[in-house]
Amino acid sequence: MAILGAFIVPHPPLIIPEVGKGEEKKVQKTIDSYHEIARQIADLKPDTIIMTTPHSILYSDYFHISPGPGAQGDFGRFGAKNISFSVKYDEDFVEALEALAERNQLEAGTLGEKDSSLDHGTMVPLYYINQYLKDYSLVRLGLSGLPVTDHYKLGRCIKETADKLNRKIVIVASGDLSHKLKEDGPYGFAKEGIEFDSMITKAMKGGDFLSFLTISPDLCEAAAECGLRSFIIMAGALSGLSVEPRFLSYEATFGVGYGVCSYRITGEDDNRHFDTIFKQEQLKLARERQKQEDAYVSLARKSLETYIKTGEYIEKPDSLPDEMIMKRAGVFVSLKKYGQLRGCIGTISPVTESIADEIIRNAISAGVEDPRFPPVSQEELDDLVYSVDVLSDAEPIDSIEELDVKRYGVIVSAGRRRGLLLPNLEGINSVEEQVSIARKKAGIYDNEDIKLERFEVVRHQ
Repeated sequence: MAILGAFIVPHPPLIIPEVGKGEEKKVQKTIDSYHEIARQIADLKPDTIIMTTPHSILYSDYFHISPGPGAQGDFGRFGAKNISFSVKYDEDFVEALEALAERNQLEAGTLGEKDSSLDHGTMVPLYYINQYLKDYSLVRLGLSGLPVTDHYKLGRCIKETADKLNRKIVIVASGDLSHKLKEDGPYGFAKEGIEFDSMITKAMKGGDFLSFLTISPDLCEAAAECGLRSFIIMAGALSGLSVEPRFLSYEATFGVGYGVCSYRITGEDDNRHFDTIFKQEQLKLARERQKQEDAYVSLARKSLETYIKTGEYIEKPDSLPDEMIMKRAGVFVSLKKYGQLRGCIGTISPVTESIADEIIRNAISAGVEDPRFPPVSQEELDDLVYSVDVLSDAEPIDSIEELDVKRYGVIVSAGRRRGLLLPNLEGINSVEEQVSIARKKAGIYDNEDIKLERFEVVRHQ
């Protein structure tokens, strides 16, 4: 079997003694676990180590695979320049992986490298591995803003590449857990941090990689985690394989979660293709949602689906409520896929003859015209979750004291520049945040004078 084993490890530079200068002793369990992991890897004698890291080059729509014959790096930015690394890349593996990703319509490759030096998410694991293993090649993979299913698919491509090349590999999934576990930690405290680490460590212990895919992106953001997508690539590489987890340690001494877990391959298991299970469950949920959606959401969904499938605008159904036909209002239509935003377009004031027309127009625009995302494909339609916000007329206000982040949306303007943010958004907990984000959307600097308006919405979802 090409995959010999897989490992989840954290990457705090502080656990390097030359960086920690004694502080590392406060997380001795993590260090002891690292030595155990490194010994296991050395015993497996891999030809190539596949390293997934959140701190390599990151793009929203592309997985970066480090190119060339090799790379160097050191801990100079952490006060230990004398601790340095030089690695040899497995160029044949990288070339084959890039070609396979392209055949699978996965945006991944070696383009766009701005800095070839090794990142600390790679060097911390190598610091321990190199104490026990010398002769190996490396493949370094960054993460992306693409859906979790694409991360899993990249893992599947890694497995297929290893099988094709008959390359003996181990997967090292580098990533910390929540960064918000203590008030006096570097990122403060959020209750979601505790919740996330509880969920993820339970999944790690049980080899429950389906839970990696189903953890809410909003929870991930609130917890300020960094490693989940790294772990999902590893899960994809183990797709269809039975594993024996060994959870070595968990510590959160410094307000950041450090989890260490190893996975021994014990055979094949067709019930462990978690991307297939995930998509089946998402489709089932979509069918249940459609049974419960109201006329507003139903019209948004059918408008986009009709346009994607036929290129035509939908005819307004005769059964719509009178207020959708008789009234005019600004409308925002938002699309989410697997919990992540997939498109959002709206109008502050109405530009059509009715709310229904506004929904049709903006649902299609959210799917094919949002410049932040590629147009929605027909294959994605069953994965989308819709929400429709109908706006009240905006009213001017004199100060942010008249705002309520849960009740009111805000419009910030300076000259012709206007930025809008809807109310009651996940992760936006203060009016200061709300106004700051609206400023950024409009390109209004913090030192510029602004005018404020507020509005209410009726949200259909």
